[in-house]
Amino acid sequence: MKKAIFTLAIGDDNPMYRAALLSFELYAKKVGADLIVSKELHYPITISEPKHTASPAWTEKLYIKELLKEYDRVLYVDADIIITPDANNIFEVYDDLETLYLFNEGELLERQPVIDKITHIMGDLPNWPQVNQRPVYYNLGCMLISKQCPLFEIAQLDDLQKICNHIKYYEQTYVNYLIHRDNLKHQSISAEFNRMDVLGLDGYKQASFIHYAGRGYTNSSLKREVRFINDFCELFDQHLDSEMLADLQQAGWQLFIDKAHKRYKLPKPIINALAKSFVTI
Repeated sequence: MKKAIFTLAIGDDNPMYRAALLSFELYAKKVGADLIVSKELHYPITISEPKHTASPAWTEKLYIKELLKEYDRVLYVDADIIITPDANNIFEVYDDLETLYLFNEGELLERQPVIDKITHIMGDLPNWPQVNQRPVYYNLGCMLISKQCPLFEIAQLDDLQKICNHIKYYEQTYVNYLIHRDNLKHQSISAEFNRMDVLGLDGYKQASFIHYAGRGYTNSSLKREVRFINDFCELFDQHLDSEMLADLQQAGWQLFIDKAHKRYKLPKPIINALAKSFVTI
């Protein structure tokens, strides 16, 4: 059984991504998988005056089709996830090869508006499944797929181009649409493998996969990288070199200062002094 862990790290050298990749590398060794990191775009798409935040990098998930030609199973994880040192083996926990595994965030977050938009553009689905009277809508931050699932044989770049400027979370919403339109076998994973802050702060560091989506366990998106790296350094304190962890923490703090400087236009020394005095992460 050949297994791969796949992620995207496209763009600048963000210290959060560096930390995430370190956690992925350790996990890949632990579960006997190859780590595949996409650092360039293979699926060009034109984002033009989008109604919502949209990135051309999101189409790169289509590369999973190519990986499934070589690997039996692929675990996709966003690069704003920490896989913790004692994480359980997701390949063993979810072992049905015909089933697509993702976390159903539709039980927690209102996703009917984006479902309405994609069905308006792509075609109505009157029997969209529900759990607890809420539509099933999967988060794409962690996805486990095997050769037997045809999702990425079905998915088309032209479809993504059609919707990318109109629909929030365009590639995620598209994948949800295809799952239900084509009746693909699917199952929600435990929040242990996609633990987001919508579930609250209590006990989040005990999860196997911690997902720092959006504000990432803070009250401000400015602080996300700092929180991510601080948590990473705490979790891996006994597993990685202390000097390397200290360098990562410094890089995370500097990124926060750079972002605050860009937003507030104050001199960096003043921002640094104010932040050290008043900012809590």
